[in-house]
Amino acid sequence: MKLSFNKYYIVFNLLGWILLFLFTLTIRKIYLFEDEDISDARFKYLWAEGIACGFLGFALSFIVSVFIDLKLNFSAINRLGIIKVLILFLFIQIIYSLLIWPFLDFVDFFGGSLPEIAGGPLSLAGRVSNFLYFGTLFVIWFFVYLTIKIYHQLKKVQLKQLQLEANLKESQLNTLKGQINPHFMFNSLNNIRGLMLEDVSKARGMLTSLSETLRYSLIKSEVNSISLEDELEMVENYVEISKIQFENRLKFTTEIDASTLTRQIPPMIIQMLVENALKHGISNIKEGGEVRLTTKIINDQLIIEIANSGTFRKSENSTQLGLKNIKKRLELLYGKDATFTIVEKENKVVATIKMPLV
Repeated sequence: MKLSFNKYYIVFNLLGWILLFLFTLTIRKIYLFEDEDISDARFKYLWAEGIACGFLGFALSFIVSVFIDLKLNFSAINRLGIIKVLILFLFIQIIYSLLIWPFLDFVDFFGGSLPEIAGGPLSLAGRVSNFLYFGTLFVIWFFVYLTIKIYHQLKKVQLKQLQLEANLKESQLNTLKGQINPHFMFNSLNNIRGLMLEDVSKARGMLTSLSETLRYSLIKSEVNSISLEDELEMVENYVEISKIQFENRLKFTTEIDASTLTRQIPPMIIQMLVENALKHGISNIKEGGEVRLTTKIINDQLIIEIANSGTFRKSENSTQLGLKNIKKRLELLYGKDATFTIVEKENKVVATIKMPLV
């Protein structure tokens, strides 16, 4: 919406002009230049004069503001635009000078105007001084208007930038979510294919667990956050699928703080960490190892930690898609308020996510 047609600006502009004339014209005349024995007719006229001048000033300033809104590109104003505004400014002064006296005669219901009191028309000097007086007030209004206009323009630009950033984040998140499901399905289907000829019942159980996991991922793909408790259910299902492959080589333990269960986290983010621990940790150890999941709250932050047996080493064939995905999703959702680190200590690889409580 253009500033000139904003209802709050219209009310502010109208009241501003009326108050400006009342304080600089009406009250000034009553208390500084008029005799103590001011007549009742004169008193009423001065108030009517201030209000009438305020309405006229508002009407003429409205014309200027509409012209600027509709005819000028305020974000890229040039010299020609400035000249147009100055010409319009002078034109408005002429219009004011032509209209003000008939307008004041029209509101003089009380017979308190100077021509009525003096019995003759106002001198040319008086009329010219009035022209300069209105010009000064109009300059004051113009600077106030420009201040409001600049603020209004900045708010529009900021809102547009926020909308663009929100759309970009949503698009990026959708892309990242699209990377999760195919990545997980590929690994699980490979495991099922390996079991088909060895143990049909285990393969059937694995398919059942996989279908439940995929159903979860499809349901949660439309949201950016879920409760940690819901995520843990899916992780347990995923681990059951993995245990069919790893058999006794995999030990999965958890240490879950009950206060963290209702906290909101990005969907499938723990699953990706567990998958990474199995793929790059446990699978490379002949005798297998342990994956331990810990959640806790420290200093108003949710801490999710997954430690697995093994060493942290980058494979030449690995794109580290999962880890990059996690970092990017946390950055998009929480900015600098969330961190993701992965380190090796005491023959274990520890991946840690810290995020604000939601």
